[in-house]
Amino acid sequence: MIFEQVQKLLAEQLNVSADSITRETNIVTDLHADSLDVVEMLMSLEDHFGITVPDEVANELVTVGAIVDYIEKAK
Repeated sequence: MIFEQVQKLLAEQLNVSADSITRETNIVTDLHADSLDVVEMLMSLEDHFGITVPDEVANELVTVGAIVDYIEKAK
């Protein structure tokens, strides 16, 4: 399932427990990701899922749920 894959990638990249990541988790406020973390996360997600995230969309992907929903629509 896409959520579990996103959860695992974020946990590894941001060095947090995967169990602490839910669909409602905010990437910046809950996971304390800075702007570089966000860029690296998006690049990892693009590579892993074979998608492209335009800059204007990237700014809207603030929660894990929003990321999962975008990936599901893009695939």
